Amino acid sequence: MKLLSVIIKSLREQIRSFWILILTLSMGPFFILVYFLITESSKPQYNILILNSDTGISGNGKITNHGENLISFFTLSKPDSISTLLIVTEISKRSTGIEKLKSKKADALIIIPGTFSQSLNSRETGDSIAVSNLEFIGDLTNTNYLISAVWANELVNEYALQITKSKRIIEVNETPLGISASISYFDMVVPGLLIVSLIMLMFTASIAFVSEVENKTILRLKLSRLTAFEFLGGIGFVQILVGLVSVAVTLITAILLGFQYEGSLVIMLIIAGLTSMSIIAFSLIIAAVTKSAGEVLVVGNFPMFLFMFFTGAAFPIKSETLFSIAGYPVTLQGLMTPSHAISALNKTLIMNMDIRSIIPEIVSILVLTLLYFIIGAVIFKRRHLRLN
Repeated sequence: MKLLSVIIKSLREQIRSFWILILTLSMGPFFILVYFLITESSKPQYNILILNSDTGISGNGKITNHGENLISFFTLSKPDSISTLLIVTEISKRSTGIEKLKSKKADALIIIPGTFSQSLNSRETGDSIAVSNLEFIGDLTNTNYLISAVWANELVNEYALQITKSKRIIEVNETPLGISASISYFDMVVPGLLIVSLIMLMFTASIAFVSEVENKTILRLKLSRLTAFEFLGGIGFVQILVGLVSVAVTLITAILLGFQYEGSLVIMLIIAGLTSMSIIAFSLIIAAVTKSAGEVLVVGNFPMFLFMFFTGAAFPIKSETLFSIAGYPVTLQGLMTPSHAISALNKTLIMNMDIRSIIPEIVSILVLTLLYFIIGAVIFKRRHLRLN
């Protein structure tokens, strides 16, 4: 009964902290909206200029210009299964193309030689040594040029193979993992942003713990012989509910903005619940070293930014492996549970892997949660639970 009383009391206190609750629930959707606007305004776009100098060939009473056909092939073909824009523009002067490259208005310039149609025709009629040399011009230090050149070269080869009725020596078949073939950058950052919505529990949970100290109600709770399990369990239960609601609101916002997922929502909720527990356990440490809600809002900013920006939550980050345990890499960022939660969400929501594949992440979250809890409980007991 005492546990239920603590849950009801904690729920009322959480509702009274209206603005903190709104901040926690809105931060996830806010980041989702911001990243959606960023990705929409900065979608990869590769501009290729083509100068067609092909003179064409005559045959069967008609003129064939493979240079013009190649340009049409470029505009109608998708360079990749990923929805990236490849914009092709035909120009009439080499100097114009060079100027656009220098002013960064284009990424690559392709010059089709005058003998392009003739060489393809010769190859089609059995001349195995006929070669047509296309010229690619661009800034070799520019990543956009490198990507454009690779795709353009692939399309040129594909067109030549179709015209000459030749076959590739090696055929490569891609098999995408999960929905990675159709995933966008926005889809890739959503799992991390779901965890951002849980990191915000650091404030609500810390304030829920420390408010008992600030309002002196912790004395009455100690005198009522309330156990540590009942005290922590009651507050923790309410905070887990807040975390699950926050994740749900954030996920719904992402779906409305076009996020696609393939994994199990049940597994996602399990990961969210475990991550909420870990954040609540860490919040106990913050509550243990502070004495008021004001101090929490100041002190809590440092770990919040660490959890948000150095675990891959707010944006993808690569971690160096320090060592491995049973094949699972241990990193410096791995000391913070969000890094494991993000890895688990990527495996389930993007790669459509089952729960067995995320057992290492679950174990890591549980171990770190226990560690946070022990540290927080010891400090909290010494600072706030002594009957002096």
